[in-house]
Amino acid sequence: MQEVIYGCMGLGGSWSDEPHGTHHVDQAAAAVQAALDAGITLFDHADIYRSGKSEAVFGEVLAGTPGLRERIRLQTKCGIRLNERGLQTHYDLSRDAILERVNGSLQRLRTDYVDVLLLHRPDPLADPAEVASAVGQLIAEGKVRQLGVSNMSAAQIEVLQDKLETPVVANQLEMSLLKRAWLESQVLVNHPEHLDYSFPHGTVEYCTRNNITLQAYGSLAKGVFTGAEQESPTSAEAATAELVAQLAGEYGTSGEAVLLGWLMKHPAGIAPVIGTVNPDRIRACGDAARVAGALTRPDWYKLWVTARGSNIP
Repeated sequence: MQEVIYGCMGLGGSWSDEPHGTHHVDQAAAAVQAALDAGITLFDHADIYRSGKSEAVFGEVLAGTPGLRERIRLQTKCGIRLNERGLQTHYDLSRDAILERVNGSLQRLRTDYVDVLLLHRPDPLADPAEVASAVGQLIAEGKVRQLGVSNMSAAQIEVLQDKLETPVVANQLEMSLLKRAWLESQVLVNHPEHLDYSFPHGTVEYCTRNNITLQAYGSLAKGVFTGAEQESPTSAEAATAELVAQLAGEYGTSGEAVLLGWLMKHPAGIAPVIGTVNPDRIRACGDAARVAGALTRPDWYKLWVTARGSNIP
């Protein structure tokens, strides 16, 4: 199912340990309502977002809105640890860590289960059998319904899937008109320019073949093409912003819907994750599916070629 996902990383205030305020809960409530207005029902979290405050304010919104939990789906992530044991960042997909982190997320979200758990980053020290044991327990306990991953290649998913009793249903990757390595890797095979892109070729195809939904974070490109102030935009960025505005006028929609529709037109069935906290901008994304269906092949290619600043091979 193609859909837009609301990413909750911007909710909850600062990344410090300072407690959130009531105004942060109000901001979260406004964002959730705007997302619902736009037809969005899947909300994306991670245990580390805003030091846990993104989940906490969302949990307060859930607790204060009877019937909301039954109208939406929730996913969260675990596997990244910040500012612990003298390390700014390290990864931990050990069995105990997965169980501990998911239970913490459920408490903050004030819910008994999440619809999808994503493993946030590949952990080189992770034992796939140990991961599978933790996931199996969480599913058996009814705390997790489905499993996904984030920032993983086809090979990494395949090794993990060998030990899992449940299918991997999603892979969240950075994908946008600005960050195009996922797309460039498809057409630069046997071309010198492929060395400029590190994206593991074949990952998009693997996910498509195995019914793994590609969730695209950063899908709005931080507003680069829809009016965000920039000190020195490149000529390609400026030209792309102008084209996005032109196409928005021609299709009778918003620039945000053009960017998301461009992603969603790809046959892999990409589900964009949006992260803005601006309610108007969230609602502006509601037309994305229509644009995906209406966008012509020449217009799709114009956006790509303009954004890359050079013709394709």
